[in-house]
Amino acid sequence: MNTESFLEGCRLNDRKAQEMLYRAFSSKMMGVCLRYASSQFEAEDILQMGFIKVFKNINQFANKGSLEGWVRRIMVNTAIEFSRKSVILQDIDAVNESTIIDSQLFEIDGLEVKDLLKMIQDLAPGYRLVFNMYAIEGFSHKEIAKALDISESASKSQLFRARMRLQEKIKLMEGEVNGIKS
Repeated sequence: MNTESFLEGCRLNDRKAQEMLYRAFSSKMMGVCLRYASSQFEAEDILQMGFIKVFKNINQFANKGSLEGWVRRIMVNTAIEFSRKSVILQDIDAVNESTIIDSQLFEIDGLEVKDLLKMIQDLAPGYRLVFNMYAIEGFSHKEIAKALDISESASKSQLFRARMRLQEKIKLMEGEVNGIKS
């Protein structure tokens, strides 16, 4: 089944076409959901909610850009919405810009994707949300502030603290790999 008939089937609520779309994108989208979720269970909930939105809004896909990109954007927005409901971000005092810039440069050589994913999942929910939105999805601090109804300085502070926590975890992991116990 080609993409056009595939999409047309989904637009007509054809369950077989919907299943094919789900199978085509679910594993990649689960990766997106896992970055925002604190557990596999939570990620599965986000994935299901996201696909419900995909099927409900499939008529809004205008064949401009990739279908995968459109589905991904829905998953990201669903994950952000889910996280926003369960996370209260505090407007922490802004940290100075030079500290933020310096913290962006930390090494992750030899780190496996599954290890990094686990580290991200272990972050406090607010840190995880802002980190994903900024570092992975490419949102600006202004966009994050608007989406989460926080100040830009709170967004910067959450990102800074997330990076610091990740940096600490990476150093700890490197120490364990090299036989150094803290």
